[in-house]
Amino acid sequence: MEVPIINKKIVTNEETGQSLQNNILCKPTEKNLYEKYEKYDGQLKTRLKDLPECTDFKPNDIKYSSLWESIFVKPLAFLILQLGKIIKNYGVSVMLVGLGIRLILMPFSKKTIDQSENMKKATPEIQKIEKKYANKTDSDSMMMKSQETMLVYKKYKINPISGCLIAFLQLPLFFAFLQAINRVPAIFEDNLFGMKLGMTPWIGISKGNYLYIILILLIIFTTYLSFKNSMKQTGTNSEMERQMQFSLKFMIIMISIASFSLPTAIALYWVVTNGFIVIQNIIFKKINDNKSNKKRG
Repeated sequence: MEVPIINKKIVTNEETGQSLQNNILCKPTEKNLYEKYEKYDGQLKTRLKDLPECTDFKPNDIKYSSLWESIFVKPLAFLILQLGKIIKNYGVSVMLVGLGIRLILMPFSKKTIDQSENMKKATPEIQKIEKKYANKTDSDSMMMKSQETMLVYKKYKINPISGCLIAFLQLPLFFAFLQAINRVPAIFEDNLFGMKLGMTPWIGISKGNYLYIILILLIIFTTYLSFKNSMKQTGTNSEMERQMQFSLKFMIIMISIASFSLPTAIALYWVVTNGFIVIQNIIFKKINDNKSNKKRG
């Protein structure tokens, strides 16, 4: 079924804080929500009856023009819906799909941890180079310093950028999750742990549900742990350390502010996947420590 995107109109459901978009992928089942979609976009009203039920949705049912939707959003929505039908809860489904993606990314995470170990071995040589060029600011000296540093990185098979990549690899997936959930009414109509999956913490707290305060704290705490752990992998010189600290503080502030307006389903995905990253990195570190101890022995 071909459904053109009429416009980019987005309004907010004042009862939950959830964004209502006119390019949803399937029909809402709640009567009040169905009526809200009809009222805010007359053109969508004429299309609602032609949309599939969310439980029957398939990635090729609706053909929007975006390649992003075809590759990421619709397959992800389909996967969440199918798993949700099996386990009878879309909140749990969102978390399990998020964990499944993290499992797929584990080889990249392992490589990042290995880079960290190699960086520890290279640290003495990096520090010598820093000391050697400490009082030299001319362009030739800076070029020599850079070349010598890169030779050390090459010697220990270190990619200075790769340590940050895992921390940010999840961002495209995060936005795909956000799109999938906002455009599949069945997901944010569901509930988990006494929280409506489409409701934002800001609205939830204003309605007296203080479980959302715990959710916000979990978002901030798990984000801090996962980003701090990942950014440790990148290097040890003072300038890089300052940049990492600034990046960490900036990300924590941004996530803290954004957490109040995240739908609960997205917040649960964020908490679970960041928690997975923290535990995963602890396990990988112990494995590498054991290997190092065996070599010394």
